[in-house]
Amino acid sequence: MSKQGKGTLVVIGGAEDREHKCLILKKFVALSGGEEGSVVVVTAASADHQATGDLYLSLFRELGVGDVSVLHVDSRQDACAQAAEETLEKATGIFFTGGDQLRLTSTLGGTRVDQALHKAYRRGAIIAGTSAGASAMSETMIVDGEETEAPRKNTVQMAPGLGLLRGVVVDQHFAQRGRLGRLLAAVAQYPYVLGVGIDEDTAIIVSAEGTFEVVGSQTVTVIDGKQIRETNVSVTAPQEPLALTNVLLHVLPAGYKFDIKNRHPLPMNNRHL
Repeated sequence: MSKQGKGTLVVIGGAEDREHKCLILKKFVALSGGEEGSVVVVTAASADHQATGDLYLSLFRELGVGDVSVLHVDSRQDACAQAAEETLEKATGIFFTGGDQLRLTSTLGGTRVDQALHKAYRRGAIIAGTSAGASAMSETMIVDGEETEAPRKNTVQMAPGLGLLRGVVVDQHFAQRGRLGRLLAAVAQYPYVLGVGIDEDTAIIVSAEGTFEVVGSQTVTVIDGKQIRETNVSVTAPQEPLALTNVLLHVLPAGYKFDIKNRHPLPMNNRHL
């Protein structure tokens, strides 16, 4: 579940609607305070910092954010700068763009920006990430893996994430890129974590108490491997298919909620997040 704190996480599966209803982005803006909010866009995951930053700067201004700025972090030196830390200190909302999650974590890990991010979350800021920014939210993240393949030991590569979300490993662009096999492989290796696959234009909004709600146009797939009875993950060769029995799977569209700590969906009539 999420670390102890007052903040909220908005974890987006990528390709969120930016032209029509903009449901997910509007939700992030509202949670961040709207006209009274202060949003910082962090482009550390992106290969083209300027273009990505300009895109979201324009979007959030159009959606009514009172104060929006872009934090370009091209290197660990940038991430250790006092000015970068101070930029996050006033933020009510922090938005991580897509790109490469390993670029994001290797640039920020252990720096002033990393520390300021966790401090912002503890004081109640809204932390959002799309695509690579979504994968990086968890303690252990997927950085690469074979798509549209049956689960095998070598179909997924893992690395430490930002550590904002405990007990969960996130995959994004999930149904659109056929990533069920690699998320199953991740859960086989780390059965104590929940696998959460988020489709494009879909997000989970995670409360500090450890429940999430699905928003957006597609679905979220939750894979629970805690009750796995049999697996060959420790003895199989890298190219051999994995065996997994008694894996629990949930598919949740918008409006559904899930209790991460107790590992079960919440009734639809339970509207308290």
